[in-house]
Order: sequence, then structure tokens, then C-alpha cells
Amino acid sequence: MDEISLGVPQPIIDVLPDDDGTAAADMRRAVEGLEDRVNRAIREADDDAEAAGFAMDVVEHLEERARRYDEFIPELRAWGQSPIYAIAWRNLQADLIAQLYEHEELASRLDQERNYRIVEDGIRMSDVFKD
Repeated sequence: MDEISLGVPQPIIDVLPDDDGTAAADMRRAVEGLEDRVNRAIREADDDAEAAGFAMDVVEHLEERARRYDEFIPELRAWGQSPIYAIAWRNLQADLIAQLYEHEELASRLDQERNYRIVEDGIRMSDVFKD
């Protein structure tokens, strides 16, 4: 499987308040670290299925983080604070998932891995409820 490239989309950076650029730099560092981990997993994987399993773990982690940031937004508004950073980080998580799926070879493997996990979880749940 080919290595991937990820980045912080300019529209996400553009919505950040004009500060010293710390938030944008933090986002770039976070994305670089994520890209490095995924590419290391791809290089070190014994096969494409193993690499896709790691990438799906990343997708699930990003989905969870996006949900967490989304939950912060109404709370920040309730306290009279700007939720722009939470919105930007939430949008970044969603965009990173989309970027992972833009890699054709990885996208088909991710779909297979997600379906496998859905079936595996369904089987485990049915085992729990057996009489």
C-alpha cells in the first residue's frame, strides 16, 4: 500500500482568529504526527489488511474526537465564549477522515475493515444476549 499525505486545509486555517498563529501551527504539528504514524504503520505492516486495520483505528479515533469537539460548541456558547477553535478542530477531524478516504487503495481497504468490524461487533453482541 502506498504511503499517504495529509494536510490542514486552508479554509480551516482561514477561520481561526488572527492571533500569533499558534493554533494553525498546532494543527499542522498534529496532522504531521498523524501522517507519520499512519505511514509508519503502512511501512511496517505485514500486509495491506494490517495497515488498513491501523488506519481504521485512526478513523474511529478521529470520529470520536470530532464528536467531542462538537459537544464543546454549545457549552462554550452558553458561557459566552467563542467556539471557533472547537469548530475548527472538529472540522479538521472530519476533513482528515475525508483525506484518508481520498487515497483509493486505502479507501477500499477501509470500507472492508469497517464492514468487518460491524459484522464482528454484531456477532459479539449476539453472543452476549444468548439464553
